[in-house]
Amino acid sequence: MNEIVISKNKSGLSREWNAVVTISARDITLAIKSPGMLIMSLVMPIVMMGMLGGSLAQNMAGGLAFNYGQFMLVGMMVNMLFMTTTTGLTSLVEDHTTDFTQEMMVSPVSRYAIVIGKIFGSSFGAIVSMVGTIVVGLVMGITLSPGQMLLILALSPLMCLSAGALGMLIIGVIKNNKTANLALMLVVMPQMFLSGAIIPIGSSSGALFVLSRLMPMTYCLDLVRAVVYAGTPDYANVVMFNPGVNFAAIAALTVVCLVIGTFFFARSEKNR
Repeated sequence: MNEIVISKNKSGLSREWNAVVTISARDITLAIKSPGMLIMSLVMPIVMMGMLGGSLAQNMAGGLAFNYGQFMLVGMMVNMLFMTTTTGLTSLVEDHTTDFTQEMMVSPVSRYAIVIGKIFGSSFGAIVSMVGTIVVGLVMGITLSPGQMLLILALSPLMCLSAGALGMLIIGVIKNNKTANLALMLVVMPQMFLSGAIIPIGSSSGALFVLSRLMPMTYCLDLVRAVVYAGTPDYANVVMFNPGVNFAAIAALTVVCLVIGTFFFARSEKNR
């Protein structure tokens, strides 16, 4: 009897994993077949990092007690992961209009496998954007060591999952493609400033303090910077929280957003 239960559990886990891989592969294939999307993933870092970040570096970085270039580069890498993954989830809204999501919903896999598959599929464009950010940084003379790059890459799946969970919370109640895109941008763009991607937020107070602490990207950024700046003199000037606190906050916010967003999305599909 125990062997039968174990076999069923393994079969169920295998089915869920296959669903995640299949859905991710579909979205990655669609992204590769859409050169415009890949071009935008490379152009966005030029606009965000080269123009906006470059202007800030030239006009406000002189009095800081740390290297602003590296601070900005790490921030923009995480920001591009968040922005691209979150906006990429609007494909769920497109799939909704073509009834493709209903076909997935009737399959014998959990709703979370479907959502996580979509998140990891969207993260492909996010990785492309992050590579573009690194290239722009090199052009600007800003570099990170190979070890630091590998550490950021190792944390990128967690960043993408957190970003996707936030996006899922938004599109869980929105089924219009244009409205979903607008709502996501209204959330993603302020995060870039309020979470500390390009502007230090250690002295934020009032409403800005509260908003920054409610945003998942604040903790993702701080965790990545804690890893990158570990053992350096700039650590105390750049990192706000203990890495354990950051990880706990990321996990909690990701689970809450993912559960609530998936619940509303699945319910809306069931009621169609």
